[in-house]
Amino acid sequence: MHNAHRPATAAVEPSRARWAVVVPLALALGALTGCTDPSPGTGDASPAQQALEALPVEEAGPGDDYNRLEQFGTWADPDGNGCDARNDVLGRDLTGVVLDDDGCTVLSGTLEDPYTGATIDFRRGPLTSADVQIDHVVALKNAWISGADRLGADERTALANDPLNLLAVDGPTNGEKSAADAAAWLPPDEAFRCDYVAAQIAVKTRYDLSVTADEKAAMAEVLAGCPDQDLPENDPAVRTGTSAGPSAAPPAARPAASASASPTARPAASPTAPAPADEVYYANCDAVRAAGAAPLRADQPGYRPALDRGGEPGVACEG
Repeated sequence: MHNAHRPATAAVEPSRARWAVVVPLALALGALTGCTDPSPGTGDASPAQQALEALPVEEAGPGDDYNRLEQFGTWADPDGNGCDARNDVLGRDLTGVVLDDDGCTVLSGTLEDPYTGATIDFRRGPLTSADVQIDHVVALKNAWISGADRLGADERTALANDPLNLLAVDGPTNGEKSAADAAAWLPPDEAFRCDYVAAQIAVKTRYDLSVTADEKAAMAEVLAGCPDQDLPENDPAVRTGTSAGPSAAPPAARPAASASASPTARPAASPTAPAPADEVYYANCDAVRAAGAAPLRADQPGYRPALDRGGEPGVACEG
């Protein structure tokens, strides 16, 4: 019996030797033909994912020293077209726009709100202007605690007025977002989340800002659902459909944003000129809350220091 067992053992050894050659060869052929699961790499990542990976990951600063007006100023005219950034963005994001006689101030229009998907009829006035607000996609306080405190004054002004970082949105929803990052807040309309996160990444890339570990994880989770997401480089194209008020210049007279824009087409805006004082006025915080505009930030219509009594600097009617 002992001698009869030897041939079986001898037969097994060549079989093992053959498998030792065949298995690695099969794996190699599979890699060449794409039959194996490739490990993810930068070559498989979308432009937005690649940019996210390049952002530094740091803990956010405390923000105790944040002051919106002192550090970022008020609305400026970054493209030199004679209109402040707020009205430029309203003119870009709304359709059916009607302008005031100055050729800049947006009196009315219709917003397809990217955050909620709702359609909002905008009418300029003390009780209605706050229905549509201009959101900083990367909130200025978030920018401050993620690296903007290292920027110069001109760079901070550019960040606060960069069309890439500005969107016309539903006012109350903007108030809910406040200064939150992507880990704490995302647009209710899930269809817009990929574009929203990509815009935040683009802004943080442009101004050398960081993300927290939680913020990066939240962004990555969103981008996983849109594997081909591009990274915006500039603000969205200006929308058409602008019309002038009764005595305003026709739309053609409103020059495009360029260095050669005519300075006489409309009055030049001061680089630090705030929005017109009569745009929104709230008698007190009860009026702010009744309009759905609380909390009211310093960069939003109707804010004035008299409403800001304690709490976070630059934010009124928080309670």
